[in-house]
Amino acid sequence: MVGGTFDPLHDGHKRLLDRSFEIAGSEGYVVIGLTTDSFASRKTHPIRPFSIRKEELEQYIARGNYPTIWIIEPLNDRFGTAIKADFDAIVVSEETLPVAVEINTIRKENKKKKVDIHQISCVLAEDGKWISSTRIYRGEIDAHGHLMH
Repeated sequence: MVGGTFDPLHDGHKRLLDRSFEIAGSEGYVVIGLTTDSFASRKTHPIRPFSIRKEELEQYIARGNYPTIWIIEPLNDRFGTAIKADFDAIVVSEETLPVAVEINTIRKENKKKKVDIHQISCVLAEDGKWISSTRIYRGEIDAHGHLMH
């Protein structure tokens, strides 16, 4: 499992997705939680509509030519189906690690098995800071971390 708003889809998101498919392998199944418009509206910057973000994700995954089965499901809160579903691993960034830890805590309380947490390192922009959607929307960097002048 992996989740996010994915807007705009930047190199950090791509690392997260690639790692998810790598962990799942050809026999696995990747569930991608994509924040709904109402849940994403809590962000400090504008968010493109769910349908556009979903289409961009689908195009990226198709280009990756992964042998893995995958699905994109709407994410209405921080946890989605991760607190109840039967799955083995969640892939997060340094920024979202606390959510994964919280998911495992809730799963334990609900007598569900803990899931493995795979943390990727955030992709750094040219200035050594994390690539983030907020920085892209502010016009500081592009989706590949190149500084905007």
